[in-house]
Amino acid sequence: MDRVEKTVFLSYRRTNIPWALAIFQNLTHHGFDVFFDYRGIASGDFEQVIIGNIKARAHFLVLLTPSALERCQDEGDWLRREIETALESRRNIVPLLLEGFDFGSPGIANRLTGTLNALKNYNGVRIPHDYFDAGMERLRTSYLNVPLEAVLHPAPAAAQRAATEQTAAARLAPLIQREEMTAQEWFERGVAATDLDEKLNSYDQAIRLKPDFAEAFNNRGLVHHEKRDVGRAIRDYNEAIRLKGDYAEAFNNRGFARYTRGDLEGANRDYNEAIRLKPNYAEAFNNRGDAHFDQDKLEEAIREYNEAIRLKPDFAGAFILRGRARQGMGDLDGAIRDLNEALRIEPDSSDVFYYRANIFEQKSQFDAAIADYQKYLDLTGERKWCLEKIRDLKAKL
Repeated sequence: MDRVEKTVFLSYRRTNIPWALAIFQNLTHHGFDVFFDYRGIASGDFEQVIIGNIKARAHFLVLLTPSALERCQDEGDWLRREIETALESRRNIVPLLLEGFDFGSPGIANRLTGTLNALKNYNGVRIPHDYFDAGMERLRTSYLNVPLEAVLHPAPAAAQRAATEQTAAARLAPLIQREEMTAQEWFERGVAATDLDEKLNSYDQAIRLKPDFAEAFNNRGLVHHEKRDVGRAIRDYNEAIRLKGDYAEAFNNRGFARYTRGDLEGANRDYNEAIRLKPNYAEAFNNRGDAHFDQDKLEEAIREYNEAIRLKPDFAGAFILRGRARQGMGDLDGAIRDLNEALRIEPDSSDVFYYRANIFEQKSQFDAAIADYQKYLDLTGERKWCLEKIRDLKAKL
């Protein structure tokens, strides 16, 4: 019988580090050699350290929660790249399904694009926090107790050193307590929930159990903002940033909250900091473009939207906003090209039909304007003013 390898690469989203650490502690206690990026690997070392360690290890475990795949549509996302490397290298891939993760849910299925779509074909293991030990025993005895036929590539020296350092640091971490696991469970419930009050309660519970849970403060801020309580949203973003000073997403979200209050100067400061911390942050460039747009700095706005689109070519919202800016500068044909591209990405975007109808009307192309207003009406049901607009345009034909 082929020798069973006991080398593991643990792939996870930083938000889920309590889960990752608990799994690391369990596997190492049972004799497995586990690599996971506990302290953080510099971006310049990613190829050598992360990719090298994936190829050098037999088993690839990926922690999947409702929030884990949120950024995987970005081709440069680290979690995505780790999964793709494991697929290409023919590792023994085992998805660990946590906190109600379901491959079939709409919010998950539309993130498994391209090569990632193959992930759903692998048998996953559910690891409920209430039955953590039983779930881990099943993982070890049924999923990791298999020989690997694919070639294992020796890790480069730098990758081996990094593995030793990361493992030593992780071994010094205290044992994960039940409260932290339960806080994670509440956090993921909040991510998966569709009702705002349910989201709010879930994040409240997560913060109660783990008062330094920066991501829960950030997400609770998003809920408060959606409920139009911008003051509370900003307070939550402030706390998230206090707890995690390099939290680019919280700076971007606070910037947007300040923007909705009309504090464009404060919004720009936050967007600038978000971009400094995360130079490839397409959403922050897009939001900074909005701040310029509202100050009638249309050329500056277009430059920001250009960068957002360069970083994220399928960013429908940035195409829409760049189209509006081009319309404001009198470039109506350029505006229509942008809106057409946004519609290609999001075929049912009511905003596109509304703005494009407005431009067609401006160009006196009334048939096209009527068709777009009708489509906007079909999608939104905003009848009175839209029907009046269509009637007025028909009178001009």
